[in-house]
Amino acid sequence: MTEETKPSCSGGEDQEQTAQQIVDWGASLTRSPRGSVYCLSIVGLIEGHNLAPQTAKTTQYEHVLPLLARLEQAEDVDGVLFLLNTVGGDVEAGLAIAELIASMTKPTVSLVLGGSHSIGVPLAVAAKESFAVPSAAMTIHPVRTTGTVIAAPQTTRYFQRLQKRIVDFVAGHSQVGAQRFTQLLMQREDLAADVGSVLYGQEAVDVGLIDRLGGLSNALESLYGQIAEHRKSRP
Repeated sequence: MTEETKPSCSGGEDQEQTAQQIVDWGASLTRSPRGSVYCLSIVGLIEGHNLAPQTAKTTQYEHVLPLLARLEQAEDVDGVLFLLNTVGGDVEAGLAIAELIASMTKPTVSLVLGGSHSIGVPLAVAAKESFAVPSAAMTIHPVRTTGTVIAAPQTTRYFQRLQKRIVDFVAGHSQVGAQRFTQLLMQREDLAADVGSVLYGQEAVDVGLIDRLGGLSNALESLYGQIAEHRKSRP
């Protein structure tokens, strides 16, 4: 991570750095008496090992991973708020980011805004508490692929195991069971040209995928509550 991306927002020079972080990363650090919150946007297509088209909004996992590692160790960051509005992307890259978020010891909250599509679902449930606004849409469907597909039993088994990794992660970090989540993956009524489901804000909460319905103020209140508890537990 370069020096320009160091979390900071005090003083004139630091304010300029923060403004640049928002432009470059969709990220910012805000300090208050209740704690220092780093806000990170994960938007658009999760870009993996292959480059996305230049016309696509992307979140590049090779940038996010070291940033998360730094935030976990940064003494001036008390908690992290993730703002999500994704359209899917590379499964391996998305799972890598989700696993790193889930393994953070610092307080974390996710807030699903416009949508959390496909691999965006594990990202949404990876935080210690998840929120969705009422108009948020979470699109759930089986793993897809592009390019050459070898018609062999091994290919089918690979997809099954990859799908199981996603199902197990989502079930392990939310209140929806693996069986119920699989049913949502294979539902035929919602998507016109595919199998799967679209869950809107309250529906995502009702099935146990998202913890709570709410907006920015709710997510921040939850994060500050976690920060207060985290401070009490320190030796």
